[in-house]
Amino acid sequence: MKIIVIGLGSMGKRRIRLMSEHKEVKLYGIDSQESRCAEVKEKFGIECYSSIEEACEAQSIEAAIVSTSPLSHAAIIKECLSRNLHVFTEINLVQDGYDENISLAKEKGKVLFLSSTFLYRKETVSIIEKVHAAKCPLNYIYHVGQYLPDWHPWESYNNYFIGNSRTNGCREIMAIDLPWVVTAFGSIKRIYAVKSKNTELNIAYNDNYLITIEHETGAKGVFAVDVVARKPYRHIDVYGEQLQLSWNGTADSLNEYNIEEKREENISFSDASEHVEGYAAFITENPYREELNAFLKQIADPSYVPAWSFEKDKAVLGVIDKIEA
Repeated sequence: MKIIVIGLGSMGKRRIRLMSEHKEVKLYGIDSQESRCAEVKEKFGIECYSSIEEACEAQSIEAAIVSTSPLSHAAIIKECLSRNLHVFTEINLVQDGYDENISLAKEKGKVLFLSSTFLYRKETVSIIEKVHAAKCPLNYIYHVGQYLPDWHPWESYNNYFIGNSRTNGCREIMAIDLPWVVTAFGSIKRIYAVKSKNTELNIAYNDNYLITIEHETGAKGVFAVDVVARKPYRHIDVYGEQLQLSWNGTADSLNEYNIEEKREENISFSDASEHVEGYAAFITENPYREELNAFLKQIADPSYVPAWSFEKDKAVLGVIDKIEA
């Protein structure tokens, strides 16, 4: 199968590296920046083109991975689907083109696969399973935060999409984490948010949120989101009469409290901790690999239902719009 990776920034290079593990896949890069194309060609030995049109004219492309900035996704996805390509896209953060591209994918009979990496993490999958099995009402307290300039230390936060108010850093955290939270605890019934700007960062949006969530299942949660915390932070406590869990965001930090013996027990995952230098400790590689595998699986088997979809994501983005309003 011939696949183009569109956008050769840090995420595009990650997708190339992981997809290269599939020997049956032939990869090509797409980027308008010649320097990025040269770097990828030297590092991975793959051929690069300056446009989707150029690549499709030169090669029999069957699928595309869209790793550009979120506001460009809608038009790129439409072009790929129009060229009869299956599409894997990074998170979109906005609803631009959702209805049109959903309809176009169905019309063309092509896979339209949306990244939702935390639905492929072993730790969050375990939390989801244990929450679903619990026979008692549950609450949770979840905090995700990291100082914005530390996200990509190699570049200014004003030089990529997290500096834009439409695709800002807090919105990205919500769009990354709410899918697995909703999958675990149920659809959102009511939501309340207190927000402000607490830093002197050069951004035109709120940099911290305290969000109270009521789920249709009766579960309740507090979700703290910020780009303020100087120490990278990801921590959740889930608690109820028959279940208590805690997780610090890393592969070795998921614990379940043994109620009968009154002690914490670690739930370990030996193959869940692959890490790339430069990212926070809680950013691991395996889930990125697993969702690419799921994309290939859905192409091979159209009846396969992935963990997330554009339809589900549209509902979550609507909730985020209300939080930010």
